[in-house]
Amino acid sequence: MAIVITVAQQKGGTGKTTLAANLAAAIAATRRVALLDIDPQGSLSRWHALRVARTAPAAPLAFSAIAGWRLAVELDRLKRDHDVVIIDSPPQIETEARLAIRGASIVLIPVQPSPPDVWAAEGTLKLAAAERRLAAVVLNRVPATSRQREAVEADLTAKAWPLLTSVIGNRTGFSAAFAEGLGVTEAAPRTSAASELRALVAELLEKTQ
Repeated sequence: MAIVITVAQQKGGTGKTTLAANLAAAIAATRRVALLDIDPQGSLSRWHALRVARTAPAAPLAFSAIAGWRLAVELDRLKRDHDVVIIDSPPQIETEARLAIRGASIVLIPVQPSPPDVWAAEGTLKLAAAERRLAAVVLNRVPATSRQREAVEADLTAKAWPLLTSVIGNRTGFSAAFAEGLGVTEAAPRTSAASELRALVAELLEKTQ
């Protein structure tokens, strides 16, 4: 049965789409992966267009951009033909986001080390709990040295939130790879950014076995 990873966060600007693209590219090296873009902003669709237009081919990814009542049907279709489906959901708790969370094997919630991100993540966690879905919080775009990070980690631990061990740093490699239609594990596989991404993939797949 296919694993469905829904990347969700009701606050914009948390790096949700970049994370979804990088996860898909990394996992596609060894598994059949489909991407489903239901965010009206369409950034993931533009990333995939860049990927398709590359002269040097990258790992194949199935792609669909859809919304509304057709979402559940499309998700079922993608699950039949792929090992992993990754959904980039809109930054609001609305019908599409609820359906994406309802269909998830795991809901991945990126949180930058800042109070507004933590506050926004609470609503997404509540929605995942209401839908009885497994959820995981990942610290994203984390500065190399940050007292705020330590404070946020302590806060999330005190809240008993499902915080992953993996941490994604605030590294230019992610945005540089995204601009080329690639994931950082493809564009710069020996960097710290790629190592962090691979660790996140391993942790997510382990939780969904």
